[in-house]
Amino acid sequence: MKSCCVPGRADAGLPQPLPARGGAGLPARAQLVTLPGGEFTMGTDAAEGFAEDGEGPARHVRVNPFAIAATAVSNAQFRDFVRATSHVTEAEQAGWSFVFYLQVEAQRRREIRQVSRELPWWLPVEGACWQRPAGPGSAIHDRLDHPVVHVSWNDAAAYCAWAGLRLPTEAEWEYAARGGLAQRRYPWGDELEPEEPRRCNIWQGSFPSAPAAGWTPGTEPVTAFEPNGWGLYNMAGNAWEWCADWFSPAYHRETAPVDPLQQRATGRRSQRGGSFLCHESYCNRYRVAARGSNTPASSASNVGFRVAAPAGPG
Repeated sequence: MKSCCVPGRADAGLPQPLPARGGAGLPARAQLVTLPGGEFTMGTDAAEGFAEDGEGPARHVRVNPFAIAATAVSNAQFRDFVRATSHVTEAEQAGWSFVFYLQVEAQRRREIRQVSRELPWWLPVEGACWQRPAGPGSAIHDRLDHPVVHVSWNDAAAYCAWAGLRLPTEAEWEYAARGGLAQRRYPWGDELEPEEPRRCNIWQGSFPSAPAAGWTPGTEPVTAFEPNGWGLYNMAGNAWEWCADWFSPAYHRETAPVDPLQQRATGRRSQRGGSFLCHESYCNRYRVAARGSNTPASSASNVGFRVAAPAGPG
C-alpha cells in the first residue's frame, strides 16, 4: 500500500513505552464549534480512494449534534496540559520518535539507523518529542501556534481526560470536515487548488525528495488558510488527527448508521486529514473521505489531534 504515513512504533522493533497518564482539569470551551448534526453521505466509492483503507462503500450516516474544536490542539495548549499534570508523553518515555528525514540536519541523518525499507524517509530520532519536534537542538518557542505533534493516541486521550473533552469519532470528524458540502473531495470543493492562495498544507514539489522552492516540509499554524464552511481550520493536510475509533478496513460494514463508532479492538487507532507529507502523486489522503491509522503508542512529526465534546452550553 502506497503511504507517506509513519511506521508504527511496534513496526520498528524497538521498546514499547508504558501507557501515559493524565491529570484532571477543565479549560474553557470557547474554541469549540457546535455543529447541528444530521444525515450525510460518508465515505467514497471513487476510484481515487484506497480500497484497502476501507474508504467505502459510501453510505448514509446520521450523527447527533456535537461540538468540535475549530483547530487542532496547539503546542501552547498542550504545554498548558503538561504544566498542569506533569504528563510525560510516550515519545519521551521511549526516548525517541519518528521524524521526516528532511526535518533532520543532513549530518545527523547519516548517523541514524533507518528502520523501515518501505518508508525510508522516516527516521527514529533520539530525543524527538512534542517539545523538540526535530530532535535535540529543536524547540517550539517560535511554533506555539502550530499543532502539537509527536503525540500518541494515548497521549491525546490523556489530554482529553484532563480537559473534560474527548476525541471525535471518525463519523463526526468527516461530517465536520465536509463543512456542509455533500460528497466533495475536499473541505472547500472538488478542485485541489481552485485559486490562489493555497487551501491547505500538503507536499509542494516532488515527493519525497524534491520540495518546491520556498516550501519547507513541516507544519503551519493551526489557523493557517481559510476555514471550511463551519469555521474549522486545517481539516486537510498539516498534521494527521487521531480519532476515537479503532481502525478497521471493514468500518463501513461493521458500524451502525447512527453515530457510528468502531469499538472492536484491532490494534490500530484511526487517523484523519492527512499531513504536510501527502501528495496526489503518492498518497492523497488529505481527501475528506480518506482514512489512516497507526498503533496507539505511535508518534511522529506529522501526527496531532483535535478535540470534541457533546453539544451543549460552553
